[in-house]
Amino acid sequence: MTVTVEEGARGTRTAGGHPAPAPPRGTRTSYALFLLPGALAFLAVVIVPFLMNTGVSLTDWQGVGAPRWTGLANYRRLLEDGEFWASFRHSLFMVVAMAAVPTLAGLVLAAALFDFVGKHFGDRLAAFLRACFYLPQVLPIAVAGIVWSWILAPEGGSLNALLEAVGLSSWQQDWLGDPDIALYSVMGVMVWVQLGFPLVIFMAGLQRVDPQLYEAAELDGAGWWRRLRHVTLPQIRPEIAVVLTWCTIAALKVFGAVYVLTKGGPGGATDVPSYFSFTTFFEKTQVGYGAAISTVLTVIILVLALAGLRLQTRAEDAEEGGRA
Repeated sequence: MTVTVEEGARGTRTAGGHPAPAPPRGTRTSYALFLLPGALAFLAVVIVPFLMNTGVSLTDWQGVGAPRWTGLANYRRLLEDGEFWASFRHSLFMVVAMAAVPTLAGLVLAAALFDFVGKHFGDRLAAFLRACFYLPQVLPIAVAGIVWSWILAPEGGSLNALLEAVGLSSWQQDWLGDPDIALYSVMGVMVWVQLGFPLVIFMAGLQRVDPQLYEAAELDGAGWWRRLRHVTLPQIRPEIAVVLTWCTIAALKVFGAVYVLTKGGPGGATDVPSYFSFTTFFEKTQVGYGAAISTVLTVIILVLALAGLRLQTRAEDAEEGGRA
């Protein structure tokens, strides 16, 4: 006799409406064996180093000799350190450049490529433009940073040369050497780097939206912008939650771009917590204090990740409730 199994929000049930029997205990054990290698790797690569780093953060240590136990002294120092809070404020600017702006721009571009370019000019052109936007994501950040340092160089840089060629010499700047604009220059580079990721995620999410919703909206006279607001946005809430979480975490731990472009300068104008921790570790050899900085940053990222997962779960529940 064949038993039809239906899966729903309330669990797995048979065709008669009765709960399906739980898998045998041996099967559950075999599933756990598949998870064991990943769990051991996570323990060795993430949990143990984090606990060791937390232990070091409770000491005064220069990297050689015996560390001296200081308890929470490094964390008290952190609360009073103006340089750390300045670097943390800079990381908030990076959240704008790497999460907020790419998410908004990626959403508009994905909707335009999917709902306009794909329909009027063909899917091949839409796919080509998508690949062009995604290209910075596959470039090593060191390569991208070196190229942009050439473009933004005050003498012989491509951007200043272009401004001079079009008669805007007064707009020429030392883009990475002026403390007033260096952070905004780095932010512009990071928008360029990050834009492709939300675009690809959103275009993938749009593939699962029922085309009849767009057709019904068009029949009702809705233009492109109204379709974006009332059809696209509600349908891809889970993707938006994933992109915001992922990009915010990437912004908080950004390091390579700052290291290649400015090394935190000029005068700390582009310093961020990850680079501040790096210099504290290896240049100032204040290992305990550097460990405290990285521990605090890790906790902040962990909290944001858990909040993002909760936001994604709520978005998915809201989507399932709307379908029901």
